Amino acid sequence: MRASSWIPWVFVVLWSTGFTGAKLGLPYCGPFTFLAIRMALTLLCFAALLAVLRPAWPTFEQARRQWVSGGMLHGGYLGCLFAAIKLGVPAGLAALIMGMQPLLTALISWRLGEKRFRAIQWLGMALGLAGTALVIAGSQGVALAGGAGAAFVIAGLLLITGGTLYQRYRGGGAHPVAGAFHQYLSALAVTGALALLFERGVPVVWSGEFIFALGWSVTMLSVLAVLLLLRMLRDGDVSRVAAYLYLVPGLTAVQAWWLFDERLSPAAMGGIVLAAVGVALVLRGGDFRLSGRLKSGRN
Repeated sequence: MRASSWIPWVFVVLWSTGFTGAKLGLPYCGPFTFLAIRMALTLLCFAALLAVLRPAWPTFEQARRQWVSGGMLHGGYLGCLFAAIKLGVPAGLAALIMGMQPLLTALISWRLGEKRFRAIQWLGMALGLAGTALVIAGSQGVALAGGAGAAFVIAGLLLITGGTLYQRYRGGGAHPVAGAFHQYLSALAVTGALALLFERGVPVVWSGEFIFALGWSVTMLSVLAVLLLLRMLRDGDVSRVAAYLYLVPGLTAVQAWWLFDERLSPAAMGGIVLAAVGVALVLRGGDFRLSGRLKSGRN
């Protein structure tokens, strides 16, 4: 077994804890305040990495592109996710809906002329959408959270999809660690502004659970999981990374059941499996390559 063969498995386990970690810490803090503190601490960690590694500093244009993608991915997407969970959307359900991002990205890539879908991939698209609908129908979580909870989940899905596409086509050129630093800098600006706008005066309860959730989110997710992801992408495992991500909703559902007694109906659990099968079929054709028209946007 290669030394790097364990990396995807550690990554997917860590990534799945992001949803349950949010639910653990949010009773003691507003969602945007939690994220602003998390981004500030993450910046300190990456500043230390920059001091040790001393990578090439990005140009202003490269940094600006990282600010855009970081604002959407770490600021907007996480802000919507945390707000949805704060409003009562179950962590497992949020993970499943957000897990549709690679499928939505594939569909947009097809519309942009990136790739032709084969019949089996169209079947996978249909199964993925059907599985998602089955999970939503089999769970009362979105209904209990109200329209605002559903809106935040959908907005988060759109933001992570848009941020991923922007990073793929426009975010190249910067050293991964330096690029991540600028992404988190942008995310701190976004979440900090949202916290000041909507959560001024909301107290932070520094309980043991809150400190654990915050420390885990910073060290295990924002630092270690992101570094593992960068390692996998460096090794060229783009399509495999997407495939591993479809293990996240199931793992999150198990964690949420164990920690918070979140229960999904048999129909919802079946929907998770159906959605995973569907997106696996969509990805079966391999990675989506850049067309000449989109490549030109990198310069």
